[in-house]
Amino acid sequence: MASRTVLLLAMAVILSSSAMAQLDVGYYRKTCPKVAEIVREEMVRILAAAPTLAGPLLRLHFHDCFVRGCDGSVLIDSTASNTAEKDAPPNQTLRGFGSVQRIKARLDAVCPDTVSCADVLALMARDAVVLSKGPYWAVPLGRRDGRVSIANETSQLPPPTANITQLAQMFAAKGLGLKDLVVLSGGHTLGTAHCPAFADRLYNFTGANNAADVDPALDRSYLARLRARCASLADNTTLAEMDPGSFLTFDAGYYRLVAKRRGLFHSDSSLLADAFTAGYVRRQATGMYVAEFFRDFAESMVKMAGVGVLTGGQGEIRKKCYVIN
Repeated sequence: MASRTVLLLAMAVILSSSAMAQLDVGYYRKTCPKVAEIVREEMVRILAAAPTLAGPLLRLHFHDCFVRGCDGSVLIDSTASNTAEKDAPPNQTLRGFGSVQRIKARLDAVCPDTVSCADVLALMARDAVVLSKGPYWAVPLGRRDGRVSIANETSQLPPPTANITQLAQMFAAKGLGLKDLVVLSGGHTLGTAHCPAFADRLYNFTGANNAADVDPALDRSYLARLRARCASLADNTTLAEMDPGSFLTFDAGYYRLVAKRRGLFHSDSSLLADAFTAGYVRRQATGMYVAEFFRDFAESMVKMAGVGVLTGGQGEIRKKCYVIN
């Protein structure tokens, strides 16, 4: 059974690599030559009006790629007969859907029925990082939009409660390694999270139901600050910055926090439980290798954005990102 699982994973990686090879930075060179320029212009306007959207737009791309590959399925609305990904518990705090459709509409006014919602999302994620003072990378394009979105399939998303073994397995299932895991986790330098994503670390961690029952991997002074912010397990509205003090800026500050046992999620703390990921965290925590992190992040984003893509005659080019044609 184990060998069959390994074989299936290997086949998935091969198929994903084959589809990725069909993507091309210049895919819209003739059909929509100003696609990147238009997306950038709109992203400047969007983030000028709502700077806190940078992190959510990056997260939206990640959540898309981990379920059915980068096919825009996270953008599809539920119907009377189907609950879509966006309405599954892991995705109910996602933001930025309106911004994706805004840019799609602007592109369709210039290049009708040409640019996929999946490609729009990949470009938006890149620009969200760049406009937050992070690295630039050329985005291979040519993705097609999927026609299926199923809430139950979001179980493939790495939860904030995952340990290092679970994270490694979930990333490996997408053809991503430990380096991609620790590097892409650095995206937590942007944005905020609702209390339920980490409150279990602050209250009743093991079920002992007493005030001392907290996650031992969490720095005590940081824990006190988080408890002051999230008063109980029932608090589902309060937000906490994932990288306090610079959550609007893409930098390596996240790693300094994780090294000090101040990563917000259990999944952040779990990076210290593996020799390789812990070594990367501590190297970046010195602040001396930010350029290296930026290069690594760009490479891992290109790799992730090629997971399970639809190309050629597969899928469709959606007219509206929130509904199949």
